[in-house]
Amino acid sequence: MTERRAWVPATVVLAVVYILTLAPSVTFWDAGEFIAAAHSLGIPHPPGTPLFILLLHAWGLPWPDSWYAVGSNLFSAACTAGAAGLSATMVYRWVRVRWTSRDAIAGSAGAAICAGAMVTVWSNATETEVYAASLLLAAVTLFAAEHRRELLVGYCFGLAAALHVSALVASPAVIVLCASRDDRFDFGVAMRLTAAALSAMAIGTWNLWIGIAAVVSSVVALGFRHLGVPNRATLLRLMGLVILGASPLLFMLVRAGHDPAINQGNPSTLHALFAVIGRRQYDLAPIWPRRAPLWLQFANWFEYADWQTALSFGPTVIPTPQRVVVSLCFAALAIVGATEHRRLDRRSWLAILALFISGTVGVTLYLNLRASPSFGWGILPADAVREARERDYFFVLGFWAAGLWSGLGAVTLVRVRKLPVQAGVVLAALPIALNWTAVTRRGPPDSRLARAVAHGLVATLPPRTVMFVAGDNDSYPVWFAREVLAERRDVVLVTVPLIGAGWYVDELVRRYPELASARTSEGTTARTIAEAAHAVGRPVAASLTLNRSDRILLNGCWRVIGLAVLDAPTGGNCSSENSSDDSDAFPIDTAMVGQWIRMVSPTRVGPVRASIDPVAEYFARALNCPRDLLERAVKSGRSASLDSTCKL
Repeated sequence: MTERRAWVPATVVLAVVYILTLAPSVTFWDAGEFIAAAHSLGIPHPPGTPLFILLLHAWGLPWPDSWYAVGSNLFSAACTAGAAGLSATMVYRWVRVRWTSRDAIAGSAGAAICAGAMVTVWSNATETEVYAASLLLAAVTLFAAEHRRELLVGYCFGLAAALHVSALVASPAVIVLCASRDDRFDFGVAMRLTAAALSAMAIGTWNLWIGIAAVVSSVVALGFRHLGVPNRATLLRLMGLVILGASPLLFMLVRAGHDPAINQGNPSTLHALFAVIGRRQYDLAPIWPRRAPLWLQFANWFEYADWQTALSFGPTVIPTPQRVVVSLCFAALAIVGATEHRRLDRRSWLAILALFISGTVGVTLYLNLRASPSFGWGILPADAVREARERDYFFVLGFWAAGLWSGLGAVTLVRVRKLPVQAGVVLAALPIALNWTAVTRRGPPDSRLARAVAHGLVATLPPRTVMFVAGDNDSYPVWFAREVLAERRDVVLVTVPLIGAGWYVDELVRRYPELASARTSEGTTARTIAEAAHAVGRPVAASLTLNRSDRILLNGCWRVIGLAVLDAPTGGNCSSENSSDDSDAFPIDTAMVGQWIRMVSPTRVGPVRASIDPVAEYFARALNCPRDLLERAVKSGRSASLDSTCKL
């Protein structure tokens, strides 16, 4: 009974923490797309994450549209708190062998709370993000392995292919945990589960080489002849369960045929489905050559590790002495916890070690990431291509493993010092206090900025406008507002970076046949779409955040009407950028901008705190841009420059 209740302290504490810091609306990056896709039962960007969308859609059914974003964010909080509860239960089993029940409960609670307070874990728990659900699936798979439920483990591997393959980062730990016996290591179980994990990975990435590795592993597993027919039968059952678990991938094939509002990649044929699953739309990196020096890729991980335990001491990418000291202290606690874990239960210690290695070294080697936007300056060439954003979330399972050991180390330390074990739990929970102000989404800007951007982009657009935007952060919040809140569904949003994808152009023409003339013998471009819109009497606008080079390609004659510039009739009061003076000064429609300011009220967004992600600062500046342009134009009596005034 005590073991069953070991999950309670960590789950309750973290659930309360996540709820108190939960985003009350949509946030930037993928959250708006996921919420819109769940609401419309659609298909988000590759690999489509169909199981996540199905679960999130079912979770969201009781929520009214006005609270739908909050409900979706709560799903992430519930998943992460659930993962903590399962982890606490497992840690209790591992330390209960030599610790008293009271100390074991404290150790399990400290380990799970510390893991759940890591910045990357916490950030995923307070917005709609697939990595929270992936963490829960990894914890469920580890829990099944702890109880040696081999077939259930295989089914969970299959579910990872349909949810998100990041859950398979835990597969080495799962294999170690499930195959280890008290007196031996069962290589037959290990090879069967290796074949199952590789099969799930091959299905979830549609990668030929991983598929070949899965076949080879299956043959090797069958080669354990001394295990006899039951071994072959178990392997066949495992593979069947992997396929069954991965079957939600077929949902995309069926659902795409109905063309839901969010239908990225349009996987309505088998060829298109495989392209979405395999993420063919993106520039996938091979293992070699490395896209940044290998040493720098590992150093980038250390940058992310320094963010995990005391980000409030320096909530930017620049390290501070206080933050580094706390990071080193918790690293020392992790070593203490790992040492004690090894003494208490070598089997599970090897599993968590495998989880840590696969979640750090393994992810670094496999993903072959470019340098992050904040790392390698002065080392790499100034024009080096970098990741679009910080990628710390890819390493979440490695941080989870380190957090478990740090929390266990805190309780171990107070036990050695003969102090009350409750003090160890408090020490393990210290990252909650040291990260709170840097991570909370309860207040500005996370509480309302993305929603304000979504409203601001479309607030003063004329009816039926074709609006060109720059990318994820000025597309996804608008998708959320349009699909969930039914705001400005008359606007055609064109995401410029997607125009090069054939499926995207097909979708535009399929949904808006009047734009069919955008297809030309030379191909479809932003300009041909704009010309097709003009030809049928649709206004054309562009977000202020759209790159100047992209606006030039649109060949517009622009005037500012808010967070967008509207293409005015040629010869009117406008400014064309397609000229030789490199000017980006636009005339201001004072009436429209004044109306926009009254409707959007950027000042209500609140202050923008320092952050490791500059997206909030950028869009807060963008929201203030129309007011600044208007004031500059009124003061100087001439058009104000977008670049010099707003610095976008």
